[in-house]
Amino acid sequence: MAERKKVLNEVKFWTPLRLASTAIVLGLLAAFGVSSCNSNDPPPKNATTSNRPTARVNRGLVTLPRQVLDAENKAASGAAPIKLADYSGKVMVINLWATWCGPCRLETPELVRLHKEYQSRGVEMIALSTEDPDASAQTVMAFMKEYEVNYQVGWAKREVAQILMQGRTAIPQSIVVGRDGRIVNHFVGFDPNSTPAKLKAALDEALKT
Repeated sequence: MAERKKVLNEVKFWTPLRLASTAIVLGLLAAFGVSSCNSNDPPPKNATTSNRPTARVNRGLVTLPRQVLDAENKAASGAAPIKLADYSGKVMVINLWATWCGPCRLETPELVRLHKEYQSRGVEMIALSTEDPDASAQTVMAFMKEYEVNYQVGWAKREVAQILMQGRTAIPQSIVVGRDGRIVNHFVGFDPNSTPAKLKAALDEALKT
């Protein structure tokens, strides 16, 4: 009889709401423990994790090639397509990300703060999701609202993402480009303890040229 009461109490404890809340908490814990995600779709099943948050520097492209600059990437605002060539002569931060990626969610508030700090100095921030633009339209808009994203957001064309990533499919990736078109730094992954300061240093360096 006592054993039966124990089982009944356990069943009552694990209500649908508690189960959902537990799943959310576990998901957040997992997100805080990773440095990057795999950009391949469908991401929730293929995301790669790491126990140590890190951000690596990708030494690949020196400048942005014409096919990347001239590509028309769909804009989340529904306005004209995003062409990186339109920002030539300005310091840019190109961020490759996805709504489902835990480290991307950690990085976004830092990017929002950086944009607020540097936009008056002519820095342009462009976030290009690696997700399918049709399937993720609503989630991207909801993401922008949730994180109060105040910079240009859209979707990277597949060939644009491939060229920029240079074989590394991990996200987020943040590429700082100087006024002269030279890539000042290219960060792969996100470390909350070091990446924000490194991004600021890269922006300060880019603004000097």
